[in-house]
Amino acid sequence: MEIKETYLKGCYTLQPWVFTDDRGYFFESYNQKAFTELTGYSAEFVQDNQSLSSFGTVRGLHYQSGAHAQAKLVRVIEGSVFDVAVDLRKDSSTYGQWFGVELSGQNNLQLFIPRGFAHGFSVLSEKALFSYKCDNFYHKASEGGIRYDDPTLGIDWQIPKDKMILSEKDLLLPYFNV
Repeated sequence: MEIKETYLKGCYTLQPWVFTDDRGYFFESYNQKAFTELTGYSAEFVQDNQSLSSFGTVRGLHYQSGAHAQAKLVRVIEGSVFDVAVDLRKDSSTYGQWFGVELSGQNNLQLFIPRGFAHGFSVLSEKALFSYKCDNFYHKASEGGIRYDDPTLGIDWQIPKDKMILSEKDLLLPYFNV
């Protein structure tokens, strides 16, 4: 597995080694020992989540705060998404900056998002099966979010605005305050 740190400290892309033959393919999607050795982060994932979404769906930007903050390891099993992480760590030199990358069932790329980040994605394909591991359990009272179209962040979701599908909940999220 090849792991590279993004320009957001502690946020990594992971590219597994894929072995193919006439039967199909095999790859190790996660190895705790290798992950810890290459990132220095000792993750103990306690919850796996999965969603299926249609083209134009924008989910996020979501986070959990305090003792219930979550680190996530995200990937796409089928389809393609534009995945976004926003640094919310006020003591970070990249506070308020975001990183985006295309994750797909074809490129098998994954993104590790540490605690202290907001996360979201937009669906670029007809459908996308999205999967992620969390290192802390969901806690409703600790959830928060930032509006997808926040002008300070200026995220290009790579979806025309008139094609975006958003939840009522996400449309009510507050804007980012620097």
